[in-house]
Amino acid sequence: MKFPEIFQNDIYRVIATRRDIRSEFLPQPLPETTIRRLLEAAHHAPSVGFMQPWNFILIRDFGQRRRVQKIFTRAFKEEAHIFKRKRRKLYHSLKLEGIVNAPLNICVTCDNMRENHTGLGRYHNPQMAVYSTVCAVQNLLLAARSENIGVGWVSIYREEELRDVLNIPARIEIIAYLCVGFASSFDNQPELQKKGWRKRLPLDKLVFNEYWHG
Repeated sequence: MKFPEIFQNDIYRVIATRRDIRSEFLPQPLPETTIRRLLEAAHHAPSVGFMQPWNFILIRDFGQRRRVQKIFTRAFKEEAHIFKRKRRKLYHSLKLEGIVNAPLNICVTCDNMRENHTGLGRYHNPQMAVYSTVCAVQNLLLAARSENIGVGWVSIYREEELRDVLNIPARIEIIAYLCVGFASSFDNQPELQKKGWRKRLPLDKLVFNEYWHG
């Protein structure tokens, strides 16, 4: 099946305007049919050996989200100490989570044992299970943006604490903790870029031909 050019333009626009949302979540819950569409999009991600190693933990309960936020807060304070002076001040000014503001949180995990220890395409590169799960996360991010739904990826936490709160077995890898909900707006550029944390790197400096040029 071939897509018309207008579809091509739309997918590139969705990619270019995707943003991490943290402060702009609206309180109304997402319809269950919408959540299902987002999960179906994630579930249709490519996976090495078609192993489909992902699981999705849906967290709606406020108390549970509050427990996760406390984990973030402790880790946030710890991470702040690695930065110096002005950088630390800027760090403290950033809004880096929307855990209790978003009506839905999703923890995406990876089951490396879904096809035992190995599987097609993973004999030499077992990490492909994790990479496949990251593809599922990206699918969810883009599907959400196409529906004007915000998603914020939280990465500041102690894994053992999050694992305990969510009752995740030791053999299961935590890949992404996502805050999901309708957004009041989407910035025209990433928040970290807008606030001066870092600029987008020029693409031409990241592309090599035939071999590594670093």
